[in-house]
Amino acid sequence: MSDSLRGVIYMLLATFVFALMTVFVKLLPNIPVLEIIFFRAVFSIVACLYSLLKARVPVFGNNKPILIIRGLAGVSALSMNYYLIQVVPLAAASTLTYLSPIFTTILGVFFVKEKVSPLQFLFFALSFSGILVIQGFDNRISLFHLMVGLTTSMVMGLAYNCVRKLSSTEHPLVIMFYFPLLCLPVTGLWMVFNWTMPFGREWIYLAMVGLTSQVAQYYLTCAYQIAEIGTVSIVNYTSIIYTITLGFIIFGERFNSMTYLGMALVCAGVIINVLYKARVTQQKKMETVL
Repeated sequence: MSDSLRGVIYMLLATFVFALMTVFVKLLPNIPVLEIIFFRAVFSIVACLYSLLKARVPVFGNNKPILIIRGLAGVSALSMNYYLIQVVPLAAASTLTYLSPIFTTILGVFFVKEKVSPLQFLFFALSFSGILVIQGFDNRISLFHLMVGLTTSMVMGLAYNCVRKLSSTEHPLVIMFYFPLLCLPVTGLWMVFNWTMPFGREWIYLAMVGLTSQVAQYYLTCAYQIAEIGTVSIVNYTSIIYTITLGFIIFGERFNSMTYLGMALVCAGVIINVLYKARVTQQKKMETVL
């Protein structure tokens, strides 16, 4: 089996398990978002510390200011994402945060001096039009939900650019470690004054949020390690199929035809942009070789 095929399989597994994670978050409507994130961070910090100590990597890294920004951005984005999962249909919540690659590219102009061609702005506009279609034709999604989704994508774009900036100075495990490192004290302090006691199955759902997050992150890392980013990143958008299916089976969620069109426009704009960037990168490599 080729590395590309294995990478695609790993990404399919990662996106499916991430979709399962959103199901468990939605099954916890009575548990505050920050409390759910606290339990997820407990799983993350144990796994990260174990891996860091096993690999004998210095825990706190070198570029601490950017690591802290990356960690805080991760906590903020995840909080808004979990909020959307709890209050709007699963597939819609996922789609509203699909613009993160676009914001990653735009913010990359300032962070890593990335060049953006005029053609890419047409792709961005296509995705934005899809978001507007979703918001305009689904009365379960308000203007406030739209703004939360856009803000989530923007903060995720900031986090991804921090990761890109840190890639030359930090071990990947250190970058991952700063999320639970900053998440636990922030969410823990909030829980001191706002603790909601889980009951019965809620304890299982909380544990499954943490477990599925770690499993999905593992397969995601494997996918990016053995295959080209352009190949596996597109596969990531199969999650819309998973969330639509799981939302229908478990929560009875349905959409009208215009909402499906909006989702398709969002995915199309992002995927075309990914393919375009991969093509430009490949052309540059060929020019360098020649």
